[in-house]
Amino acid sequence: MKQDLKQIQAPIATEMADFEKKFRSFMKSKVTLLDHITHYIVKRKGKQMRPMFVFLTGGVSGGISEATYRGAALIELLHTATLVHDDVVDDANYRRGFFSINALWKNKIAVLVGDYLLSRGLLLSVDNGDFDLLKIVSHAVREMSEGELLQIAKSRNLDITEEVYYTIIRQKTASLIASCCAVGAATANADTAAIEKMRLFGEKVGMAFQIKDDLFDYGQDVVGKPVGIDIKEKKLTLPLIYALNHASWLEKKRIISLVRNKNEDKKAVNEVIEFVKAAGGLSYSEEIMNNFYREALHILTEFPDSPYKTALSDLVKYTIERKK
Repeated sequence: MKQDLKQIQAPIATEMADFEKKFRSFMKSKVTLLDHITHYIVKRKGKQMRPMFVFLTGGVSGGISEATYRGAALIELLHTATLVHDDVVDDANYRRGFFSINALWKNKIAVLVGDYLLSRGLLLSVDNGDFDLLKIVSHAVREMSEGELLQIAKSRNLDITEEVYYTIIRQKTASLIASCCAVGAATANADTAAIEKMRLFGEKVGMAFQIKDDLFDYGQDVVGKPVGIDIKEKKLTLPLIYALNHASWLEKKRIISLVRNKNEDKKAVNEVIEFVKAAGGLSYSEEIMNNFYREALHILTEFPDSPYKTALSDLVKYTIERKK
């Protein structure tokens, strides 16, 4: 039976409810405008999967403590800061169906709000002496920035190899989920080996998660993400990379020309999608995604059984079976 997030969340339902209250208090400001904006951010929060990973890995690794709440808040604050800044960089007016901060309050305010969230996260850790957590999360934020810049650099020439693609998604997406899991273990006072095991578990989950996201671009499911958006943005993802690697020189040249010059043309985008499907790019990508999924579950077998572990396993399954 397919589970939804509410069922998966059951072992940490109380903690998640408490976390919402604590997170709101961590974002408080004496500046009315800022308070108004942070209230808007909290109100339009997504599935809360990152805090779920923190609390469940904390439970699996020895127990949830007050530090687990701070670790989850640190990740949410720093990640939200990067999203607010991303929307400015991308000139995006919407996020998750809501207006973005820059759309409502303009770029200048959005950049300053991102800076504020970043400083709140840093101070939350510094004031409580959570330097180990700060180190884990700061490393992830650095990786995310590097991955984004690597993708921009490579998409200019459309010369992304499969190896480079894995580096980009490891940095851009997997590093954040890896940091959630490492933080959860660290707040449970796990030893260095167990923290590293959890970090690696999170990285594998993040790799599978991103490949699933890339598959959405080819309209495999009815999803919130518009079909062909990656192609329109000239992003070479795994299904297309595989298809290009198995095409003749002439076919490869033709498809790259479509992506480079006709990426706004719906007919051309559909042609690229059909090319990828015919070349087996989707089934190959699903196979790679499932490999990462199995590797993640294998790491989880090394931890003792508990309701947290079962929920964590279900959460990983949810990430690769989700419809959006």
